[in-house]
Amino acid sequence: MRSSGCILETATSVMSSGDRPAALAAAAMRARIARRESEADAGAEGAKVMCAAKYDAAVQLTRAAARLDGRRGRLPALFALTDPARTPDPLALAAALPAGVGLIFRHFGKAHLRDQAEALTALCLSRGVLVLISADPDLADGAGADGVHWPNARLGAAWRWRLRRPGWIFTASAHSPAELRRAALGAHAVLLSPVFPSQSASAGAPLGVWRASAMARRGRTPVYALGGVNASTIRRLPGLGLSGAAAVGALA
Repeated sequence: MRSSGCILETATSVMSSGDRPAALAAAAMRARIARRESEADAGAEGAKVMCAAKYDAAVQLTRAAARLDGRRGRLPALFALTDPARTPDPLALAAALPAGVGLIFRHFGKAHLRDQAEALTALCLSRGVLVLISADPDLADGAGADGVHWPNARLGAAWRWRLRRPGWIFTASAHSPAELRRAALGAHAVLLSPVFPSQSASAGAPLGVWRASAMARRGRTPVYALGGVNASTIRRLPGLGLSGAAAVGALA
């Protein structure tokens, strides 16, 4: 909010208008206020530019992902994933996504999840963005999300929730052929990672496109490439049996 000028009037009234110290103090205060207003304007403009850049990146990735093999059904071609380190503001990411993209909210046990999940879900629904909550079906249920993303180790509960919420969408993670087979039993789609070298702290050695392709072609469940996916690497994915792509850092 811009200053109303009452601060300046107070500063100049403490001494007579002809008093040089008062005039200098008022001038210095005007300069400080002008600098703060300029910084605020620059910050707001920078946020707009950053949001526009994220939107453009998401559109570019979505178009590229849509050119993949397409065994997706009602699933989006592209999933964006949040990460506490790389996307500390999930709402800003959701606001920058075009309609038709999926967002997976990975909260990793952060506090105040209910309010954040509800706000994120409401924003996504208003923008036509599908939203899944990672590893927490109760939170997804309470927030009104579209479904759940399951870490591979938590897949034991997936079938129970598929019976309770038949309209939900379920995705799961996988990092090996065994995990991929396990995930395919209880999920509508599997996020296979890391396909390319990734900046994620938990990422292992990249699978590479040919191994990822061989794994994806073995089953009928849609497989999404995750890990190091960006505007450059996604160009290597068409024709490999992958149904879509998922990204973290490319949209951060």
